Amino acid sequence: MPRIALTAHDGSEFGAWREPAREARRGGLVICHAIWGVTPHIIDLAAGFAGEGYEVIAPSLLDRYDPHGGFPVRDTDPELYPTRERAAVAAGWGGACDRDIQAAIDALRPPVFVLGFCFGGTAAWVAACRCTGIAATACFYGGHIITYVSETPRCPTILHFGKTDELIPPHDVDVIREQHPDLPVHVYDAGHAFVAPNGYHADSARLALLRTRAFFHRASGAREAGA
Repeated sequence: MPRIALTAHDGSEFGAWREPAREARRGGLVICHAIWGVTPHIIDLAAGFAGEGYEVIAPSLLDRYDPHGGFPVRDTDPELYPTRERAAVAAGWGGACDRDIQAAIDALRPPVFVLGFCFGGTAAWVAACRCTGIAATACFYGGHIITYVSETPRCPTILHFGKTDELIPPHDVDVIREQHPDLPVHVYDAGHAFVAPNGYHADSARLALLRTRAFFHRASGAREAGA
């Protein structure tokens, strides 16, 4: 079954979605969800990456604070937002998720990559700074990366933001660039959640995911056939 249970080092158990690699294995991939949880969109992304050779785990990162809301049937649901927001606040908007992300990393054979969106983009940033065993990380429109900007990733990290994102001021992106001038930071002609159904911008999503795949490939040290 795709649904599994993982246990963090502090003994806390939480749910996750797992997809086996369906092609020659490229590595493991941890997908960190937006505030809504492991939605149909996240499951579709996991299946897509599995089809490219990644063994994927999408952990339900707010189970500690909202144990019954991690696998919603819809990508967005305004009625659920107050509960999810309280859970996100309790989790430091991603800052307290490194324990559970580490458990997901440890459940995969290396190389392991981390990918995150919105709430999960911040969680992915924190994981890059604190977790071990990550080959590379990609953070998509992590609104609270600015909160943890003083921390430095321990692995290659790429960041993606939308130019017209109403939730992330351009000043925050500028500060991130100033604090971490060696990191690739890309800004797209799109708003927030440009990979997700509720804010989808096809050209930006396509380019950002293409850059992420190439970034992961370079970080893995893999060689193309015949190279």
